[in-house]
Amino acid sequence: MNGSDKLAHAHNVITFPLVFRVNMAASMASQAASRGLRTTTSKHILLNKVKCTWLSPRRWLNLQEYQSKKLMQESGVAVQRFYVADTASEALEAAKRLNAKEIVLKAQILAGGRGKGVFDSGLKGGVHLTKDPAVVGELANQMLGFNLTTKQTPKDGVKVKTVMVAEALDITRETYFAILMDRACNGPVMVGSPQGGMDIEEVADKTPELIFKEVIDIFEGVRDDQALRMAANLEFKGPLQRQAADQIKRLYDLFMKVDATQVEVNPLGETPQGQVVCFDAKINFDDNAEFRQKSVFAMDDMSESDPTEMEAAKWDLKYIGLDGNIACFVNGAGLAMATCDIIDLHGGKPANFLDLGGGVQERQVYEAFKLLTADPKVEAILVNIFGGIVNCAIIANGITKACRELELKVPLVVRLEGTNVDEAKRILRESGLPITAAENLEDAAKKAVAAIRK
Repeated sequence: MNGSDKLAHAHNVITFPLVFRVNMAASMASQAASRGLRTTTSKHILLNKVKCTWLSPRRWLNLQEYQSKKLMQESGVAVQRFYVADTASEALEAAKRLNAKEIVLKAQILAGGRGKGVFDSGLKGGVHLTKDPAVVGELANQMLGFNLTTKQTPKDGVKVKTVMVAEALDITRETYFAILMDRACNGPVMVGSPQGGMDIEEVADKTPELIFKEVIDIFEGVRDDQALRMAANLEFKGPLQRQAADQIKRLYDLFMKVDATQVEVNPLGETPQGQVVCFDAKINFDDNAEFRQKSVFAMDDMSESDPTEMEAAKWDLKYIGLDGNIACFVNGAGLAMATCDIIDLHGGKPANFLDLGGGVQERQVYEAFKLLTADPKVEAILVNIFGGIVNCAIIANGITKACRELELKVPLVVRLEGTNVDEAKRILRESGLPITAAENLEDAAKKAVAAIRK
C-alpha cells in the first residue's frame, strides 16, 4: 500500500448535502480506516445534511466478519448459517455439517477486497462459492497459513488463520439499512433505502428520494409503526414486511445491547424462499463503553495491527507509517494531515503520521521520538506544534531530553506556536543542540525538505 492511500481526513465542522459516509478525499484517505485508527470525523447520516464534528483520534475495535455475525445471531438477527474453521479438515467437516445446496468459503482478515485478492499459495480470490464440500477442504488448504494480498493489505499480504464456511443464499432483492447515533438528533436514527447492495453515497447523490429516515426515541426504542413504515419504505411486501420490521427491531436491540455507534446492513435482502436476511453488516462500537462491553472488546483482533502502531497506542500516541523519509511529529490529526500535505507540496515525502493529542507529557514526547528514530527510512524529523491545550514548554523539554538520550543523528526542524511558546523557544535555543527553528508551517516544511537534500 503506498503513502497516498494511507490517511483519513477531516476539518473542524463540515456540512455536506446528502452525504452518507464522510470520507474527505484528500491525498491520503483510506489507510486510517483500514488500519483501524479513528483519525477522521465522526460519521453522521442525516436526511438533509451531514454535520461532522472533530473527535479525538482513537483506535477502532477490529472484529472479523464471523464475530460480527455471531453478535447478530445472538440477538436473533437472521444471518446465513455458518461455521468457523482453523484447519482444512475443520472446514471440510463444517461444509458437510451445513448440508447446504451451495457453500461460500471466506478468508477471515480485516482488510476489504478479499474477493479479488491473491494468496501466496497461488490461489486467486479470498471468497469462493461451491456446491461440493470436498472443494471447500481443498480451497481452505490453499488459504489457511498463506498470505492474502488485497488492495487494502500491506504489499506482502496478511496471513489467513481462520476461514468462515457459510450457507450461500440467493438474493432476489437487496436493500440498505443502518442505525447510527446522530448528534443533530441527540440519539439514534434509522436510515434505509430500497436500493441496497451498492454504495449508499451513490444512491443519495442520484436518487435522494429513495433515502428514508426515522428518528428513534432512545428511551422508547423503535416503535412498531416506525419499524413497519421503514419496512414499507424498503419495499418489502406482504408477510415480508412484518418479517423485515421484526429484523429492524432486533437490529436496534443489538445496537443498544453492544453500545454500538453504527450498525450498517448492506444488503438487507430477501431470498426466493421468503426470508429477510442480513447478508453483510458493519458494526462500530463506542470505545467509551469498553468497561461494560468486556466480552465484545475481548474479541478485538490485533494480530494484523502494525507493531509500531500498537507501541504508539500504549503511550496514547496515534501513529501511521507512510512511505517517505520526513517524520512528522504533530499535535492534532488535522494539523498532522496539513503537515503531511505541505511536506508533499514542497517536494518531500512524509514518513509517518504521528498525532500527540492534547494532554501530552514529556514522557510521551520521548517515546514518540523513540518510535520515529527507530524507522530506518527517516532522514529528518519535523516537529509542528500548535499549543492550545498543549504547553509548548513541555514539548521543548521532551525534545531536548530525547535528543540527548537517543543521540539523535538526523536533522530536526521545530516549529512551535501557542501556549508558553517563548519559554519553549528559550529552552531549545539554550540547549546547545543542533535544532533548526522555523517561523511557520511552510518555513518548517521547506527546511525539512532542504535538510535531506544536503
